[in-house]
Amino acid sequence: MHQTCSWALYEGRLRRVTAYIHDHLDEDLDMERLAEIACLSPYHWHRIYRAVQGETLAQTVRRLRLQRAANALVSTAEPVIAIARQNGYPSLASFSRVFKTSYGLSPADYRKRGGHVAIKTAIGQGDMRMYDVEFRTMEPVKAIGVDHRGPYITIGKAFETLWGLLWARNLAEPGAKMYGVYYDDPEGVAPDQLRSAACVATSKPDMAVEAPLRPIAIAGGRYAVLTHKGPYSELHLAYTWLYGQWLPAANIEVRNEPAIEIYPNTPQDTAPQDLITEICIPVV
Repeated sequence: MHQTCSWALYEGRLRRVTAYIHDHLDEDLDMERLAEIACLSPYHWHRIYRAVQGETLAQTVRRLRLQRAANALVSTAEPVIAIARQNGYPSLASFSRVFKTSYGLSPADYRKRGGHVAIKTAIGQGDMRMYDVEFRTMEPVKAIGVDHRGPYITIGKAFETLWGLLWARNLAEPGAKMYGVYYDDPEGVAPDQLRSAACVATSKPDMAVEAPLRPIAIAGGRYAVLTHKGPYSELHLAYTWLYGQWLPAANIEVRNEPAIEIYPNTPQDTAPQDLITEICIPVV
């Protein structure tokens, strides 16, 4: 009991630091400043943060900035040097070197691949990228989650909050399956109003949880499942193909349930090009 209460003392600090990192990526995120926000000495806070998140504060900042940069490369026409500077890299050379190490391509090549595929897939000009889709019947899942509002690409903030809360409250279950639940159509809802939830399956569905955690029921039934391998910033290509080409050709009716994603691995321990995302569309 004493240990659980002791860890619970860090819950608010974890949430403050996670929120601050996500909301201030444009700024110089000094590690000493983050320790001040956590109200702990840098030595102790860094160790606690790494124990919970599986990476250091510096690694989190670097990963999130590169993820944001990758998304900007394929979804905007901003000059690469502007994207580099926005994400803390003063020169194109330093940004290109770090980006290629993580994503396996230079920023220019990544933009060329992502941009061209997105355009041609959307207008149906050729099959530059194909995906395998399987039908899967799933059992209902009882989960614990944290709500997120904003662009879907930023749901990582909710996942980090979720894991911090589960850890601090002694609710984390090793190996529990992770889900993202996406309630809105990004083509019809403003990005800052999109609703989603970061979830983890629980073996204790009747357990009471306190806000911002909440119980979430994921519907069972038949799903069309597309397995995507690669950075999260490329998921929109898979969705475009799935809804724009595969679904009409398959003549499948979609059920009135939200789309979900299943994450067999995580950015904390997996290179971007090796991330696996199972996109699950509920179908009749």
